[in-house]
Amino acid sequence: MSGRRELITLIGSAATWPLAARAQQGAMPVIGLLAIRGPMDDPHLLAAFRRGLKDAGYVEGQNTTIEYRFAQGQYDGLPVLAADLVSRQVNVIAALGSPAAPAAKAATKTIPIVFTVGVDPVETGLVATLNRPGGNVTGVTGLGVELGPKRLELLRELVPTASVIAALLNPGTPAAETQSRDLQSAARALGVQLHILHASTEGDFDAVPAAVLQLRAGALVIGNDPFFISRSERLGALTVRHAVPAIGQYPEFARAGGLMSYGGNLTDLYYQAGVYTGRILKGEKPTDLPVMQSTKVDLIINLRTAKALGLTVPLPLSGLADELIE
Repeated sequence: MSGRRELITLIGSAATWPLAARAQQGAMPVIGLLAIRGPMDDPHLLAAFRRGLKDAGYVEGQNTTIEYRFAQGQYDGLPVLAADLVSRQVNVIAALGSPAAPAAKAATKTIPIVFTVGVDPVETGLVATLNRPGGNVTGVTGLGVELGPKRLELLRELVPTASVIAALLNPGTPAAETQSRDLQSAARALGVQLHILHASTEGDFDAVPAAVLQLRAGALVIGNDPFFISRSERLGALTVRHAVPAIGQYPEFARAGGLMSYGGNLTDLYYQAGVYTGRILKGEKPTDLPVMQSTKVDLIINLRTAKALGLTVPLPLSGLADELIE
């Protein structure tokens, strides 16, 4: 109940919207920013979005204002927040993160929407095609769900003795079934047995190390999910504390002690989304802006953790890394 109260409070208050900016709302275009995570989870990503916006000619508080709506990890809160932005008649909605995009699209067919997603926007029905999105929606897509099998492959390369591997997925995410199917297929190709574990709340994390031990799994793959991304540091610390060789999606996981991270570069996605948002404010239409595809990925290996786990990082693998933590 407290989570719902917080959500309603967030809708009703615009605590993060400066008073000076509110006073100037009538004279400036308004961006509605919709995100699944909280404002303090990814400050560097919001900064990247603002940087892209600035490079397109718009600076928050000077010639545009931003109404922020954060779902604080509550997936079912996104439609309410999206509808609120539509009722306020914002000029464009920046739907940041895979769960936010469909909520924004369902809320309006007229207000332009710019998304960032780690899933196929055509397959999920967000756009008609990448080159001609159609309708009022366009954005940036990065490598996300499809990297799951590669994470499994990288983990097996670093932990070659692991014949049983566990995968942690959030059953509440729309891509959970696809991730499970792809990971099982990749596991069969590698000749390893894969067990799926589920977590949809932070309280579920504590049971993961015991489940890995019970399954006699030699390693853990953490799935692609905004909820997991925002808890990367917690998950990284948990795996190193329980000596579980694990790979996550983003750098924060490896920097918090996780063995490895491998995923698309979210900073680039948010920057490009900021650029597109600015271009739409200047008058361009979503249907004329092709969906951008960011193919930049980052591999980070924590050598300290590898050493503590008694693992030797093969030279070819360390040579591929974008960052080695020593």
